[in-house]
Amino acid sequence: MSISKVDICCGLNWGDEAKGKLVAHLVKNNHYDYVCRWAGGNNAGHTIYVDGKKYKTHLIPSGVFYNVKSIIGPDCVVNPESFMGELNYLRENGFDTSLIKISPKAHIVTETHINEDKEKYKDQGTTSNGIAPCYKDKYGRKGIRAESVDSLKDYLWDEMLEGNVLCEGAQGFWLDINYGNYPFVTSSTTLPYGACCLGFPPQKIDKIYGASKIYDTRSGTDPLFPESLLEDPELMSIVKAGGEIGTTTGRIRKTNWLNLDKLIVALNITGVTDIIISKIDVLEKVGLYKLFHNSDIICFENMEEMQTYITTTISGTCDYVKTISYSGNVEGI
Repeated sequence: MSISKVDICCGLNWGDEAKGKLVAHLVKNNHYDYVCRWAGGNNAGHTIYVDGKKYKTHLIPSGVFYNVKSIIGPDCVVNPESFMGELNYLRENGFDTSLIKISPKAHIVTETHINEDKEKYKDQGTTSNGIAPCYKDKYGRKGIRAESVDSLKDYLWDEMLEGNVLCEGAQGFWLDINYGNYPFVTSSTTLPYGACCLGFPPQKIDKIYGASKIYDTRSGTDPLFPESLLEDPELMSIVKAGGEIGTTTGRIRKTNWLNLDKLIVALNITGVTDIIISKIDVLEKVGLYKLFHNSDIICFENMEEMQTYITTTISGTCDYVKTISYSGNVEGI
């Protein structure tokens, strides 16, 4: 059986856009034969709710929570120790880890990479998980592939995808190695086209789901998110109401009003067909409704007024977007 269709889920901001919840919703409500991760390593994180219980992963795709084969793709980087830790965590919680497979072409994060990350890249606000040095060795053609690591041999999978495939993005558009605020970026592509490295042509792509929040957040160092944001009482009220703590780093996410200009750019470059804007309940809780558009701050009286503005603007500027949905900070979408 060949590939029938591919759906892709990507982040449209700086990560932390509830992609995990979106993927969980898609897997529960559609038939997928595979859920695949196409880039990055354990520098990212997903939070998933299953039957009301919260689970977190950093590398393993979310399909495992719903008994779907979960593939770590060839452009991912794998820390074997971290991977085994996640496997044990999933087993202890009753999930079938035989569903989890790794491309033998994925590269291995070593202790040397982690030490180099800590020594050389801390000023760029990395997670210190060795991701950038690992990719550096990969593209320098001196890396270590998963196929050569004995502890991973039972999880290697080098077959072709088939049936219906869901590709799960890590991080967000504005952390992309090409489009982000370089060098304050991740070391891989976060854009949907990167998913083709899993082994399918672009013609197989059906829907591209884009996840965004109704306000912007950023973990790590970035001049676009200065430390002064942490001193703004309105923005800090959003941090507290939204529980804005990084899944991987445990750091407070610096928060700002939604930058609609950047969201429009991300939508048009990714070709997102269906956008889901989450955490509207957070702004309703704090009673603040603002965004940036055309470099100005625009204020609204209520959420309905703000949503109408966003929907009208996106509909008039983003030709690929077919549906615009809004959701709260709750299980599901």
